[in-house]
Amino acid sequence: MSAANGMDDESQITLTRTIDAHVEDVFAAWTDPALIEQWQADAAEMDAFEGGEYSFTTYGDEEDPEDHVVRGEVLQFVENEKLVLSWVQRDSEDDDAEETIFVIEILFQPMGEEQTRITLTERGLAHADPESRIFAMEAWSAALEQLAEVME
Repeated sequence: MSAANGMDDESQITLTRTIDAHVEDVFAAWTDPALIEQWQADAAEMDAFEGGEYSFTTYGDEEDPEDHVVRGEVLQFVENEKLVLSWVQRDSEDDDAEETIFVIEILFQPMGEEQTRITLTERGLAHADPESRIFAMEAWSAALEQLAEVME
């Protein structure tokens, strides 16, 4: 298991992680709502096909009581190879709330029978400051760590 992080420019973050699992299983973990709920969100809906829609909800807790919802569209779907999602996050349920929009590209590369290399790239408007970029990298890194723990 290995990880690499990088900031390509101010509007892109790329992370690479090798997970000890078959590529079919790792791809399913990104597209099957029951599996998504094991590592990415508390509640998930996913139309696993190009043009489909998805919604991931993380429930609030004592420290941060507000639920966080990410919605979007499946822009590209190449089974066991590539998944591209629009990633729309709203600051609150208020209709006038600001939305943050990114495109998330996940590439899946088999590394023999027992490993899969994931390359995740987040593209969007430049992060407001270095701290927000670091926060995004840490959040994705933690998510990929959780995925690895579930898969391995």
